[in-house]
Amino acid sequence: MKVANLIGSRFKEKPADCVIDSHALMVRGGYMKNVGNGIFSEFPILRRITAKIEQIIRQEMDAVGGQEVLFPVVLPADLWDESGRYESVGNELLRFTDRSNSRLVLAMTHEEAAVHLVREYAQSYAKYPFMIYQIQRKFRDEARPRAGMIRVREFTMKDAYSFHTSQEDLERYYEKCYQAYNRIFQRAGIPDVVTVASDSGMMGGSISHEYMLLTPVGEDSIVLCEECDYRANMEAAENKVVNEGGELQELECIETPDCKTIEAVCRFLGSAVETSCKAVVYQKNMDDTYVVAFVRGDYEVNETKLRNLVGEEIHPAEITQDSPLVAGYIGPYGISDKVEYYLDVTLQGISSLVAGANKENFHYKGLNLERDLENVSYVDISKIKEGGICPHCQKHSIAIRRGIEVGNIFQLGTKYTKTMGMTYTDENGKQQYPIMGCYGIGVGRLAASICEVCHDEYGPVWPITIAPWEIQLLCLRADDTEAKETADKLYADLQNAGMEVIYDDREGFRPGAMFSDADLIGAPIRVVVSPRNLKESCVEITTRDKSVKEMVPLENALEYISGLRQKLYGQIWEKVEDYR
Repeated sequence: MKVANLIGSRFKEKPADCVIDSHALMVRGGYMKNVGNGIFSEFPILRRITAKIEQIIRQEMDAVGGQEVLFPVVLPADLWDESGRYESVGNELLRFTDRSNSRLVLAMTHEEAAVHLVREYAQSYAKYPFMIYQIQRKFRDEARPRAGMIRVREFTMKDAYSFHTSQEDLERYYEKCYQAYNRIFQRAGIPDVVTVASDSGMMGGSISHEYMLLTPVGEDSIVLCEECDYRANMEAAENKVVNEGGELQELECIETPDCKTIEAVCRFLGSAVETSCKAVVYQKNMDDTYVVAFVRGDYEVNETKLRNLVGEEIHPAEITQDSPLVAGYIGPYGISDKVEYYLDVTLQGISSLVAGANKENFHYKGLNLERDLENVSYVDISKIKEGGICPHCQKHSIAIRRGIEVGNIFQLGTKYTKTMGMTYTDENGKQQYPIMGCYGIGVGRLAASICEVCHDEYGPVWPITIAPWEIQLLCLRADDTEAKETADKLYADLQNAGMEVIYDDREGFRPGAMFSDADLIGAPIRVVVSPRNLKESCVEITTRDKSVKEMVPLENALEYISGLRQKLYGQIWEKVEDYR
C-alpha cells in the first residue's frame, strides 16, 4: 500500500468535539469519520487493525472449541418476548415495526438468537457441551455516546455462548474462556488488563467478570485492594463499614428551617456528617412507587445494587406536593407506609443519628434505628470509598481506579433456556434445561482502548500484532533518482519477504509532513531512505516507540528489519500465557 493511495486524510488540528486522546488521534489520523451521534464509518487503517483483532479472537475462540456462526442484526420481537427482555430492557433496545406491522428489534446482544439457533439441534445430552460465537454489528441506543469508539451506539462485537449439562462443566469451561481472554489481550499488546467481579445487569446470571484496562480516562470505577488480590467493579463491590457507635441520646424533633441538605443540617446542629442519615429517593419505572435509600451522610447510593434489590428498573424521583414524602426532610422514623425504603449497612451501629422528621423544616436528633424502628434490617446499597475496608482481607486498603471495560464473561445459568423452552433429554431420559455461559468483546472499543494507552503526543504507537502495517517506508526525496530507486527496491524486497509495508513516496511533501503522517499511522517500524543517508550507503531504521534508532548499511537493511520485526513479535509473545 502507498500512502498516496490511502483513503482518509490526516491533519494536525485537534477536533473540538474529541474529549480523549484516542478519539482525537483516530480522527486526525484518518481512521474513522462520524456519521451520527455514536455512529462511525471506518477508514482502511482502522479496518486493518480491527481485522487483526478479530483474527486473534477467532484463533483463541477456536482453540477452546468455539464454532463461528452468524446471527441476524434484526430479530423478531417474539424472541425477546420469550425471554422477557422485550419489556424489561429499557430504551437501549431499539424497537420498531416493518411494513407488515411486525414487531422487530435491532439486537444489542444475541442470547435469544443463540438459544433459537440450537434448541432443536441440542435435544440430547450427547450433543453437549458446545460453544458458538459470532463477530457481528450490533446497535445499542446509548443515552450518552462519548469518547469516540469507547462508547458508541453501533459497534462490532464478538459474543460467544456456551451450553452445558451441569454447573461443574460450565465452571470448567468458564475458566478456559477466562484464560483465553487473557491471551487475547496479551496478544493484542495490553497484558496489564485486570479482571474484576462485576454485576450481571440485564444479562442475568449469578457470576460475571469484566476485563478492565486501567487508564485515567476510563468511565468505570474499579475497586482494588492494595493488600490482597480483591478486585471488583464499583457496581459489584461489597461495602463493609464498622461504626464506633457513640453516645446513646434521646430522640428529639428539632426545627431546622431551610436546611434541606445533609451539609446544611449538620452545620445548623453542629453535628458530624458521619452521624447523619441521608435520603436518596427513586421511583419504580413500572408504577412510579417511591423507593427511598437511606445511607450515611458521607456515602453515595450505588444505584445498581439498589436496582437489583428492588428487582426492577428505577429512576430519580420527582417529589410532588401530593406525594407522601417531604422533600429535604425525609427520614426512616415516621415515614409513610406507602413508601418502600431500605437502610444501608453504613448506618449500622451508629447510636444517635440525625435524620429527616418527614415534616417541613424539622429533623430528628438522637435517632437510634434499632430502638426507634421495628424489624430493622440492613442491606448493602452504597458505594465503597477510597481507603475503605476490603471485603476479603478486612484491611483499610481499598483504592479506586478508573478503567475501560474491554471484555466480559457471564455464567448465565438457565435464565434463557428456561424462559425460551430449550430442553434436552439426559442419560436417564429426563428433560433438563441446558446451562449457559456468555462471553463478549467489543472489537472497536478494544482498538480505541489500546490507542488510549499506547500513544504519545504525536500519534498511536500500535503493538505490532495489531498494527495496520508492520513497517512504514519513507522516501524523503522521491524526485531524487537514486533515493526513489533504492526505496522502490526495498519496498519490493520487504513485500516479497512477507512483511506488511506502507510506502510513502509522495513527491513535493516536506519531511516534517511525512513524519507527522507516519506518527499518526503508527506502524511500529519506520525505515527512512534519503539522499543524505545514501551518501553513507545507509538507511535509517527506528521504532515508533523510539526505543531503536540505527543507521544500517543498505546491504544489511532487509535482514536487520526482519530481525527487528521478529524481536517486536517476540516481546509480545513472551507475555502471552500458555494455559492449554
